[in-house]
This record gives sequence, C-alpha cells and structure tokens, in this order.
Amino acid sequence: MITGIHAIFYTAHSKEMYEFLKDVLDLRYVDAGNGRLFFAAPPTELAVHETEDDPEHELWLICDDIAATVQQLEKKGIKTTPVADRGWGLVTTLELPGGDKLGLYEPKHLSPLT
Repeated sequence: MITGIHAIFYTAHSKEMYEFLKDVLDLRYVDAGNGRLFFAAPPTELAVHETEDDPEHELWLICDDIAATVQQLEKKGIKTTPVADRGWGLVTTLELPGGDKLGLYEPKHLSPLT
C-alpha cells in the first residue's frame, strides 16, 4: 500500500532551498542523482478540510514548542511572522529563499503522531 509521501517545492531558488532544508531545518538527505537532493521528512499527518472554493493543498511544518523553534530559526537568519493563536494551534510563517512563505505551527489538537 502507501509507503510514504513525496512532496515537492517548485522554486527558482533551488540552491538556496537545498541550503535551507540542510542547514536550517537540519533534514537528512541523499543525492538522488545529478545533484538532486531528496530530504527525509519528519513524521507526517494528513488532514482533509471541506471547501466551497477552488481546491488547494497546503504544506505546514509542525513543532512542539513554537517559541523555541522561532528563536532557533531567527538565529539562523530566517524571517518569521508574529505567532498567532488560531485556537487549533499557535501559528507563524517562515520566509523561504525567494520570498515564498511556509506555515509552521504548534498544534493544540489531538494528533495521530502521539
């Protein structure tokens, strides 16, 4: 059956994204050939949200202490937005190389990972 998930960042800043994933997030990786790096992702949970709008898909990073994680990221030069309490979790966004945004949150909800 399903053995994993392959997520892709499409970017004009691949070298900087590789550095972000390696040096900022400290993710393990392999060279899959031709210098293309594939990174091990932490455990993942999937959710489904109802929408009446056009469907879209999101990728969020999860942490267990958002204040400490934001502090570590900012020490590495990553810009973040102020942490907000959304009820279901504490959230911020990270600025990726090239200016794209990536969500980060500390969940308050039950998780299948725990």
